[in-house]
Amino acid sequence: MNLDELRQEIDYIDAQLVELLKQRAGLVHQIGENKRSSGAPTFVPERESALFQKLLKLNDGVLPEKSLMSIWRQIVSCSFHLEGNMRVGYLGPEGTWSHQAALSRFGDSVELIPYSSFAHIFAAVERNEVNYGVIPLENSTHGNVVQAMDFFAHTHLRICAQVHQSVQNCLMANIQASEIRTIYSHPQVLGQCSNWLQQNYPHADQIPTASSTAAARMAVDNAAEGAAALGSPLAARLHGLNILAEQVQDIATNTTRFVVIGAQNTRPSGQDRTTICFTVPHKPGGLVDVLEHFRTHGINIFCLDSRPTRDTAWEYLFYIDVDGHETEEPLCSCLAELKAECPVFKVLGSYPEK
Repeated sequence: MNLDELRQEIDYIDAQLVELLKQRAGLVHQIGENKRSSGAPTFVPERESALFQKLLKLNDGVLPEKSLMSIWRQIVSCSFHLEGNMRVGYLGPEGTWSHQAALSRFGDSVELIPYSSFAHIFAAVERNEVNYGVIPLENSTHGNVVQAMDFFAHTHLRICAQVHQSVQNCLMANIQASEIRTIYSHPQVLGQCSNWLQQNYPHADQIPTASSTAAARMAVDNAAEGAAALGSPLAARLHGLNILAEQVQDIATNTTRFVVIGAQNTRPSGQDRTTICFTVPHKPGGLVDVLEHFRTHGINIFCLDSRPTRDTAWEYLFYIDVDGHETEEPLCSCLAELKAECPVFKVLGSYPEK
């Protein structure tokens, strides 16, 4: 076929795609009515996980996986809108990595609402002001976000899903690179880029801010004084800043794991992770005895951390991520044993690993 014929064929396929999407939208609308009448949640992470895995198999590697997933993320986001407007809270302001993670998980058709603190996000979900919240929980470079962890022990909310957000920070400013005298950003971002900063701007002042978006605003307001910021490309775009250097984080694979919090339980997807918290008996080897249950049942532990309970001095609450779903064996039996042994025991959620 010649060029005109190929374009006509693409136009025909595009028309078919739109027609099929319209048919899909009609079915989604019916599903939304069914969910509302039965009280079922709009967001079903296990269903999404199965859908995306199926799409990857159907693709047979023809389309770039990232592109295919991006297209379908927006289709699913449109479905959320058609089923009933979904509201999702995230740690604001706009342009933060939490904002980017919320967009990555829920797409552009969902109403995303920024909150100024973790406490406000948890409270908003508990009051049904928003349907879900997106919380950063762990960074591959700097470990757990301890400010977020403390809230899980005292809430009825559950972890419903997770988002692995690649964190690729950039240097942004409205001045020349040679004019930079001060660099603003969130403390974690400054830490993630510390080696790069030392090599490229050893004499620039590093000023911590409440968020990378606040840093972007400082770079705009103080450009005449040599101000720049580190943060996401989204923050640069939202504040009209030029990107002077990309991917300035010290570790190329720098990733933050975000979790989606809500009131629902997520059903098994076939490849799940479970997060629990517990205290251990006050005896020698108490923690070792508890962890032995996982070894006995052949359950893989992903990570283990601890935080002060805040109720009793020098008593610690342990947080652990393990392989499996709380309702399926062998994890179900293992958790029953831990519940009987641990003075405090709580399952924070089971959710798809992918």
